[in-house]
Amino acid sequence: MDNAPYHSRKLESFPTMSWTKPRIQEWLQNKNISFEATMFKATLIDIVRQHKLEHCDKYVVDEMAAQHGIIVLRLPPYHCELNPIVLVWAQAKGYVARKNKTFKMAEVKKLFEEGLQHITPEKWSSCVSHIIKEEDKMCGLDHMIDNVSDRLIINVTESDSDDFLFDDE
Repeated sequence: MDNAPYHSRKLESFPTMSWTKPRIQEWLQNKNISFEATMFKATLIDIVRQHKLEHCDKYVVDEMAAQHGIIVLRLPPYHCELNPIVLVWAQAKGYVARKNKTFKMAEVKKLFEEGLQHITPEKWSSCVSHIIKEEDKMCGLDHMIDNVSDRLIINVTESDSDDFLFDDE
């Protein structure tokens, strides 16, 4: 799944500075997170941030899927080229673009539904295969970048300082 906002609605709200101090304190209490009643609001927010990952990174869609034994794999941000639905969507839109003669909404809707009917399991499979090839290319590039960058990194420690000779020495 991509990271479109409508796929990424949080299961619960995360306290921010716009919340009242009592509301932040209530959130912390509900999570059994310790704090002092005399703490400033900014300090409470710092405590909230320390616990963000364990309490606030749950999405509605992920939880709904989990109830049915499905694990959602989220794509990295800005990598729509790894989403087969983008290729399928392009095929359906292409069908509409080729067949549309009237440019009226009723016709576009009809053509879109027809276009979806042309998306066969074989076409889906082809799109998924294409994405897998893209993933493989990216993995190869990632390993190549790691290998090149590892050779360019120079670690300098105190014990290394004696190893350098300068022209004036």
